Amino acid sequence: MFTVFKNSLLSLLFFVGLVGLSYGETEIVKDSESANFENVEAKTPKFVYVIPINEAINQPNLFVLRRGLKEAIRKKADLVLLDMDTPGGRLDICLEMMEMLDYFEGETATYINPDAISAGAFIASACDKIYFSPKGKMGAAAVIQGTGEDVPDTARMKIESYLLANIRVLSEGVRYRTEVVRAMFDSEYELIIGDELIKPKGELLTLTAKQAVKKYGDPAVALLGDGIADSIKALLDQEYGTNGYRLELYEMTYSEEWAKWLANITPILLGLGMLLLFVEFKTPGFGVFGIGGIVLLGLFFISQNIAGLAGNEPILFFVLGLICLCVEIFILPGLFVFGLLGLILILGSLLFAMTDFWPGQEVPLTFELLQLPLINLVSAVGIALVGALIFARLFKGSFVERSIVLSSALDSNSNEEGDANSVHVELIGKQGLSITRLNPSGVIEIEGKQYEAHAEINYIDKGKSVLVCSMDNFKINVKELL
Repeated sequence: MFTVFKNSLLSLLFFVGLVGLSYGETEIVKDSESANFENVEAKTPKFVYVIPINEAINQPNLFVLRRGLKEAIRKKADLVLLDMDTPGGRLDICLEMMEMLDYFEGETATYINPDAISAGAFIASACDKIYFSPKGKMGAAAVIQGTGEDVPDTARMKIESYLLANIRVLSEGVRYRTEVVRAMFDSEYELIIGDELIKPKGELLTLTAKQAVKKYGDPAVALLGDGIADSIKALLDQEYGTNGYRLELYEMTYSEEWAKWLANITPILLGLGMLLLFVEFKTPGFGVFGIGGIVLLGLFFISQNIAGLAGNEPILFFVLGLICLCVEIFILPGLFVFGLLGLILILGSLLFAMTDFWPGQEVPLTFELLQLPLINLVSAVGIALVGALIFARLFKGSFVERSIVLSSALDSNSNEEGDANSVHVELIGKQGLSITRLNPSGVIEIEGKQYEAHAEINYIDKGKSVLVCSMDNFKINVKELL
């Protein structure tokens, strides 16, 4: 009995030993895998996305930064690097660009090559790190009017206070940056670190690359710059090693300036585009009005895309809206469901195309976000309505009105036959021939005279025999004879 118990105990101990050994091997393998994973993760090259900020700070640079940041977010970049060379520019655009940088959740940096003056200095200071080319310069950021004149004292103090608050928030954790940037735009501010005077009163601070990386204090910290490098490649080699990064450059196009001009006339593009499409729907066949409307609305979507606003989704919704309207007009007239859905899709797509959404960001639909798009859309609808009224007034009774709205008989002799209503009533039950395509409106000929007509079901091609079925509001309703 004891022998059996002893053998059983030994077997149990042997089994436990095997399990323990197996578990130990598993842990070793897991630890090895974890170590390998950490090594792989450590060796993963840093993805750096470079966005150029060149020339004056204006709308094209705003468009470039917006598009570049959204592209960097979509591609999951680790670092956005601004390749900057600017003499400054518009303050309102500068503030927008500073706010945009905050949407990128990774690291941001500026490579000053060679100038970041005025508004450029503010944008550079909004980044996590600031690097210089050997001849780099940053500063001289006093606020002035667009004409070059000084801003009145009260307005200047308000603007400078707001700018300083922004810099203070963005520079949190960077030792001297707030004071240095203030010295760049406030001539009355005296910058002293320890016993050394960096900038006296009555001047604006402009730093060279060497001055920016000079260290002060205890412990010693660089005044503003994080390093000097001859080029972006040399900078990244210096920071991450030759094989420690993957570089991608934002592709500049010549269309940014063109987009800036088109963005200023957005309501006009939209209004005229909608007006021409409306005229096309009222005109038999498909011609110059439809082509013109599509071209203008196409320019609108292209300009919004270049501005970094519209993607492909608004264009898709717009096309779906047009399809719904065509179904309502040509296939199922009078149903209203497709017409209403089409209008919602079209107006929604136009509004969506002008709204600044950021990938991966949960942005609430606030009035501030939709304010400018709504103003542009309402203005465009107003332009389209006024244009329609002008057409109706200017071309009333002429061949232009008849070709657009088909509101009267085309035969000049038809006005001499008495009241048009009674003439049309007498046509009920008569047969005729379509001399234009009815989609659903067009022109038919009965007994040698031409009249506006409306297809009751779908559309009727040119040259088809038709039967007058009814009449309402001076409109002749016909169907095709099979």
